[in-house]
Amino acid sequence: WTAARPDLVHVATEGPLGWSALRAAHALGLPVVSSFHTHFHSYTRHYGLALLAAPIRAWLRHFHRRCALTLAPTAALAAELAEAGFGRTGVLGRGIDTARFDPAHRDPRLRAAWGAVDDAPVVLGVGRLAPEKNWALVLQAWAAIRSAQPRARLVLAGEGPMRARLRAALPEASFCGELPPEQLAAIYASADLFLFPSLTETWGNVTAEAMASGLAVVAYRRAGAAELIGDGVSGALAEPGDAAGFIGAALALAADRERCRRLGAAARQVTLGRGWDAVVLGLERSYHDVLNGRHGHGQRALDVRFDA
Repeated sequence: WTAARPDLVHVATEGPLGWSALRAAHALGLPVVSSFHTHFHSYTRHYGLALLAAPIRAWLRHFHRRCALTLAPTAALAAELAEAGFGRTGVLGRGIDTARFDPAHRDPRLRAAWGAVDDAPVVLGVGRLAPEKNWALVLQAWAAIRSAQPRARLVLAGEGPMRARLRAALPEASFCGELPPEQLAAIYASADLFLFPSLTETWGNVTAEAMASGLAVVAYRRAGAAELIGDGVSGALAEPGDAAGFIGAALALAADRERCRRLGAAARQVTLGRGWDAVVLGLERSYHDVLNGRHGHGQRALDVRFDA
């Protein structure tokens, strides 16, 4: 950086690499913008490390307070971080590639391979097969759906430490593994209902991908789902931690294919207004604000998004 001095440094990780970049930027007098992508402290309870939650959160707070601006994907999270003493925060939303994730990629051959039939839904889950994604709730919701509709099908896409356990618990499910984006897009578009029970997300890209693909989504009212989904209009939301509410919403949608299609069509329309161009413009504006000295050290969340 001394040979080719940047105007600003954007750090996207709080690990050793991010800390090294932060220290180097400070040594050179460069302003730093950071991103808050992951609730690392929330993961600890899923791995028997709950005692580490407080020190990890303290480290994250220490790290981000040393930045001129910390960008979070939702206004709710930016406000939460600001109130928790993380320093100046802003909102930088996430975009979605609606050409790649499109209902037009629906593939009858995939549905036939899954054993799908016209009068029963294909239920989909996508993500890392790990405890923090709350797959245990998918198991419960699927058991309720399958009991009511034995001809329904379950498809899971992703890899992770729970794969063997989930395969043993769900011998009837189709496991697709980790897929390149083009194949994943066809998986989304060929399903009917998407379940996303995670409570540890800062955004949840898979929610937007499923919505862009024309799927009705059942999720908790949290992170990106809370921002994107209108309950009963473009998906179904349960209050965070309300497992019975989540299962009930999944069961109701699985039983009503026409409502699934209606909510999925509305979900697609929501995502059409969230292209990446607007996100990039918002990021550029946040950089200009920092470079022009408008970042300050207050606790108020600064919205740096542009409407599409």
